[in-house]
Amino acid sequence: MATIEVQSKCAPYSGPHVIRAAAVLTTSYVASDILDGVENFRALKLYTDFTKGSLTTVELKIEFSHDGISWYQEPSLSDSSGTITINLAEYQKNANLAIPLTFTNIAAKEIRVSVKGTGTVTGSSCTLTAVLFNSVSFSRF
Repeated sequence: MATIEVQSKCAPYSGPHVIRAAAVLTTSYVASDILDGVENFRALKLYTDFTKGSLTTVELKIEFSHDGISWYQEPSLSDSSGTITINLAEYQKNANLAIPLTFTNIAAKEIRVSVKGTGTVTGSSCTLTAVLFNSVSFSRF
């Protein structure tokens, strides 16, 4: 796993950064390269280019860190009758598509994405590419 230093004091965006080159998936989570310096940005767009092969799905989780040692998984909130439930967010895909995921309000120094496959990994592949934006409106592209 490598660290990609991103900088941006005045640029509207940084990237694209390939944080995981095309590789066969495993059935256990494998972390991508680390994006370092993301605290200067307001939004992340993650492009997942997934070749299904014999897999059932690919699963991704976004992790944040302030020190590169302790990692915290992105939460998912749900509201039912005024009770808010917090779970750990995981994203799941089951098609051979490149789909952008956009995350806003980045509040960390570093980000990494962990990915795994479910089912038989034969013929599968996943590439992860990240673009960071200084404005949420730019992240719509």
